[in-house]
Amino acid sequence: MRIRIGFLLLLCLGASPAQAVLFYSTGDPAFNTSAPTGGLQDSGWQYQGSWGGNLGTAIAPNLFVTAKHIGGSIGDTFVYNGTSYQTTAVFDSPNSDLRVWQVNGTFSSYAQLYTGSDASAQGQSAVVFGRGTQRGGNVTINGQVVGWTWGTADQVQRWGQNTVAGATYGGASLGNLLRFGFTGTGGPNEATLSGGDSGGAVFIQNGGVWKLAGINYSVDGQFSYTGVNGSGFSAAIADARGLYFGQDGNWQLVGGTNPVVSSFYATSIADNLGFLDGLITPVPEPGVIAGFGSAACAVLFGLETRLRRGRANRRQTP
Repeated sequence: MRIRIGFLLLLCLGASPAQAVLFYSTGDPAFNTSAPTGGLQDSGWQYQGSWGGNLGTAIAPNLFVTAKHIGGSIGDTFVYNGTSYQTTAVFDSPNSDLRVWQVNGTFSSYAQLYTGSDASAQGQSAVVFGRGTQRGGNVTINGQVVGWTWGTADQVQRWGQNTVAGATYGGASLGNLLRFGFTGTGGPNEATLSGGDSGGAVFIQNGGVWKLAGINYSVDGQFSYTGVNGSGFSAAIADARGLYFGQDGNWQLVGGTNPVVSSFYATSIADNLGFLDGLITPVPEPGVIAGFGSAACAVLFGLETRLRRGRANRRQTP
């Protein structure tokens, strides 16, 4: 079952609002709530803006991209680096969850787009951003903690890290989705996503520059201890064996000899470059804006679901 982060989950499923960037190493609500430093400096935090309860990413002097499924209207406010801008136009991708908004002002800086292939992104370290809640309670199987439920919403911007595990084709309306597993082996910043994180960005370093590679779309779910209708819950799971996966009327017990991790998904920017090229007027490098005319652009981000290893494909888009 698909739960779009921040929208369908909250309005339709009646589940608890989910966490913004949920960490394996800690449930501390203050963890990674300020811009990354050191080798992760300039990894995308500075290009994130507030779009309602979610995030958007500046990609041109007067354009930002976010997830289509989180909604919004022309005239709504986008807050970027402390300044409020009103949206004046919108551009939707016909083949993905990406939506680009035009604003009535000029951004002083904006992100570069990742132009490498999805195959070249595989195995690369990424930094991901989102807003939402704190980590919830333990999910325990046979006395072992295997993950955490989605917790209390606070819409605080957080960042985490993960590694691109591959790409998943979401169909004609979604295109390619970058996939990230929640393994517990990725260090103290390893993160996954939950409700409220849709529209946030995934950045990959390319040529010494951190570039926008994806927009948060969905996560794996739901899960159940019993497989009984009405017993499902949303959670970040590092090993789903012993849990049921799916939705009411179609629960399947997860088994196997190796850990089965839950994943999150982001709409691939590289997969949408053709669409973007048709919308973006050539612009100077970030920070060099003189002489730039108004441009229309579209870049998109996402999150998608599925537990692999022959299990039914169920996606939730919060």
